[in-house]
Amino acid sequence: MPRLGDIGPTLLAALALGVAIAAAPAPPSRAAWPTPDADALPAGPWKDAVLYGRALFSDTSTLIGPEVANASMRFAGNNLSCQTCHLKGGTQKFGLPLIGVYGLFPTYIPRENEVRTLEDRIEGCLERSMNGRPLPIDSREMKAMLAYLQFLSTDVPVGRVLEGRGAPTLPLLSRAANPERGATVFLERCAACHQMNGLGMRKGPAGSAAGYLFPPLWGPDSFNDGAGMHRLIVSASFIRANMPLGTTHAAPVLSVDDAWDVAAFMNSRPRPARSGLDRDYPDRSRKPADAPFPPFLDGFPLDQHRLGPFQPILDATVGRSSRRGQ
Repeated sequence: MPRLGDIGPTLLAALALGVAIAAAPAPPSRAAWPTPDADALPAGPWKDAVLYGRALFSDTSTLIGPEVANASMRFAGNNLSCQTCHLKGGTQKFGLPLIGVYGLFPTYIPRENEVRTLEDRIEGCLERSMNGRPLPIDSREMKAMLAYLQFLSTDVPVGRVLEGRGAPTLPLLSRAANPERGATVFLERCAACHQMNGLGMRKGPAGSAAGYLFPPLWGPDSFNDGAGMHRLIVSASFIRANMPLGTTHAAPVLSVDDAWDVAAFMNSRPRPARSGLDRDYPDRSRKPADAPFPPFLDGFPLDQHRLGPFQPILDATVGRSSRRGQ
């Protein structure tokens, strides 16, 4: 589970996922990708908070996972870490990075159809990608996460979207993604790390709170079906830009077809269920094309929202938005 799976909206993500937006933000900046170094901060309370926030992102299961000794600190519901999806502690370009995200909030989020704070966004990740429960807003852990995110955004102007946010847009298929073919891709390209059963490789024995060397992609210790990574456009885009381990967006290993199909296979496997998904996207016109749960306004079948092809759905979404603006 990651991962969390859901990222702050940008123009790129909004267009790719068919989300209606009121006003387009400035195009992504091509400024050099930042390389913040928390260890270089001067000693003191600020550095302590930033380093604790970094630890929460990289060693989530050890600090607030379901196996920690102090039951009151079990906020994550699985043994993943935040950096399962936000790679290298949220610093990897096109690896769902967190650099610059601090200055993008508060922002409108279609899933709740309201303006949300960064604290709200963190809580959503804990409940969905981490299949857990919210942190108290005034807790040391929430303050440390916010401090770390602010530090990662040092020198990035408020509202600036850097080129490298999210994951690169993946060309859409003219066909539905094929989970059966994706199973073959998984065995050839993914199973060596994530294991033949897809349940990952632990760093230590079950109950040790040590987390995973390679995370489970499905099963009881993975992200739930309300996480952003359970949406096919999101997961396929992430996989092509970053997987197998060591891949970069500039030199993808998987073909476009392989990325779609293996993501479809991953998301066809069993995982924890989140209740109340029918309440997500209360403004149905803003519901992403790849949201794999009803209800929908567009009349397309559920399987097409799960597997595509997505272009007809996106075209219908644009048509509705255009008519609404008349």
